[in-house]
Amino acid sequence: MTDAGHRGYLNGKLLANGEGMFTGLIEEVGRVARATPSAGGVRLVIHAPIISAGVAIGDSVSINGACHTVVSAAPPCMEFDSVKETVGRSTTGALRPGDVVNLECALRAGDRLGGHMVQGHVDGTGRIADIKQAGTETRIKIEAPAEILKFMVEKGSIAVDGISLTVAEAGRDSFTVAVIPHTLAETTLGKASKNKTVNLETDIIGKYVYKFVEKKETSGDSVLLEKLVSGGFME
Repeated sequence: MTDAGHRGYLNGKLLANGEGMFTGLIEEVGRVARATPSAGGVRLVIHAPIISAGVAIGDSVSINGACHTVVSAAPPCMEFDSVKETVGRSTTGALRPGDVVNLECALRAGDRLGGHMVQGHVDGTGRIADIKQAGTETRIKIEAPAEILKFMVEKGSIAVDGISLTVAEAGRDSFTVAVIPHTLAETTLGKASKNKTVNLETDIIGKYVYKFVEKKETSGDSVLLEKLVSGGFME
């Protein structure tokens, strides 16, 4: 979920709150230094020596997959205001001092897109139901609401706490991702346990396709639907 929705001024500078595009490749694992409730939201102070050294006021940073705007930067820390909408749709409101968070700066023009297109607009949360070791990979099963699962397909993309992952299995009430050791070592997933709540953002392309097909079903466009079925895109 983004902090977008209105534009404001800070020290005379026009800010577009929380607008950015990400890849889901985590740049640093930071630590919450302070979390202060504020007008239905929360003011976060994040200790992150690497990222804080290169950001400026107004920059977008993904915190566990939720896009936020930097309102103050004084390395090794940076501050963010998380609004009520973000707090209500993500795990942001539950963050406490000492918690670790995945951090990624917004893409710049010309940057390599190494993960997938992530907006930082969290759709909702899921719960880790199971963690199993399978050879060199770790398979993590996450239970999620139907309104999120409907956008998922096997081998499709999903952002879990801001981490770009591939859906290994898509079920009726859950999905599974296969995580390599490097990802576990470089993100908060390495310390995740059963019943942990995580932020989820489904693939933006999948959302548009679903919405388009949904409208066509309602309008009775049988020709398009037949082509999608014959092409294996629908059952």
